[in-house]
Amino acid sequence: MMIVVYILIGLIAGGAVGFLVGNKNTKKGLIEAEAKAKAILAEAEEKGEGIKNSRINRAKAMIREKQEKFEEEAKRRSQKLEQAETRVQQKESALNKTSKHLESEKRRLDTQQESLKTQLDALNIKNEEVEKKRHEIVAQLEKVSNLSAEEARTTMMELVKDEARSLASTSVKEIVEEAKMNANKQAKKIIIQTIQRTAAEHAIENTVSVFNLENDEIKGRIIGREGRNIRALEAATGIEIIVDDTPEAIILSGFDPVRREVARLSLQKLVQDGRIHPARIEEVVKKVSKQIEEEIRDTGERTAVELGIHGLPPELVRMVGRMKYRSSYGQNLLQHSKEVARLCATMASELGLNAKLAKRAGLLHDIGKVPEDQPELPHALLGMELAQKYKEHPDVCNAIGAHHDEIEMNCAIAPIIQACDAISGSRPGARREIVESYIKRLKELESMALTYPGVVKSYAIQAGRELRVIVESDRVTDEESDQIAFDLSQKIMNEMQYPGQIKVTVIREKRAIAYAK
Repeated sequence: MMIVVYILIGLIAGGAVGFLVGNKNTKKGLIEAEAKAKAILAEAEEKGEGIKNSRINRAKAMIREKQEKFEEEAKRRSQKLEQAETRVQQKESALNKTSKHLESEKRRLDTQQESLKTQLDALNIKNEEVEKKRHEIVAQLEKVSNLSAEEARTTMMELVKDEARSLASTSVKEIVEEAKMNANKQAKKIIIQTIQRTAAEHAIENTVSVFNLENDEIKGRIIGREGRNIRALEAATGIEIIVDDTPEAIILSGFDPVRREVARLSLQKLVQDGRIHPARIEEVVKKVSKQIEEEIRDTGERTAVELGIHGLPPELVRMVGRMKYRSSYGQNLLQHSKEVARLCATMASELGLNAKLAKRAGLLHDIGKVPEDQPELPHALLGMELAQKYKEHPDVCNAIGAHHDEIEMNCAIAPIIQACDAISGSRPGARREIVESYIKRLKELESMALTYPGVVKSYAIQAGRELRVIVESDRVTDEESDQIAFDLSQKIMNEMQYPGQIKVTVIREKRAIAYAK
């Protein structure tokens, strides 16, 4: 290719020289041009031959290099094939050895199977002989004892049952005591710490409010001519106003604490203003009712902020505020609910549960006590329905409905709400208990103990926190007295409602009396 190029270059050069010289040049000029062209051609041929030889040598070198690589690759593959063949031979040898070992083990197992079959046949023969001997001995025993085998078995089972019952009663007592010591230790610690970290107020007024006066002359103005003022006030507030001989005081009586508060504030404003007549009374009562309603909402919002509870629906916030004017056994409902909420949060945190959810359920657990319409439902179920109506969490709804066992508990925080409600309600000074219900509970405890056979007397002492039961020593054994104590404690737990715990003590005493004359 390069030779052709150089020849073309020479021809072009010769043609150019001829073109430049033209017809004017002499023969000498043509000869010189031809000589130069030949020189150029010779030079081009020489360079082309060098390039040709160089390319040939390079091609030969590349061929040798590829041949060497091919030989190396073939050698490497041959080595791999040899190694694979060696591994296959080794595996084949190992398989042959394993096969021989398995055949040996099969022959050994066959031999053992034959030996075991022989031993089993011998044992069956001996078992038949033993069974024959047993029948002979049973027949002799029946003849000696005048009892059949079935009767002897029944008698033995009765003896075993009595012994097992006695041992079971003792074991149950030990297990219960051990469980109380071990399982309740941490629970008691958590409850004590929770109670110590929470403080609340004592009981407050229940259904009566007292309005104090500066002097008794104002009573006449409150009553009005022919009692028109007091009638207008009672009609506007729905509260009974009692004006009696109590000096400088008027009694406001009613079960709705919100209305009592409206009546009290209305009286206060009327007395301060001095203008007391039916029209003015209606105006003041409306204004005070609006003021109380705003205060109820503010109280609910402050309570939610104070406890860190967010997202309460406005109607539930209003019900929380109404708790301020509601009491249960003399205990302020709002203070009780706040106390339960804090107790629940603390206890849930100690147990690794959702503290925010527990606090929310603790605040709302008595929400069923404050609706204005007062439907015929237990407050726990009513509170659960209200929580469900306002889309509260299912665990919160279940905890509200189950805190007095009206429904089954199906979440972890429900028993916490129940326990904290009992803690808040049963602490000293939290509630007033009606004397009649207190006496009724004591009598019920004593009569429950007298239903057991062998019980002579029973005494409920320490304000009903301990029940002492005296049994006849001739009719009741020590094991039976343990059983009576356990059964009675379980019966009290399942059938009665009481604050705290009740200790059951069964006393069995043997007295030997003799007279020397």
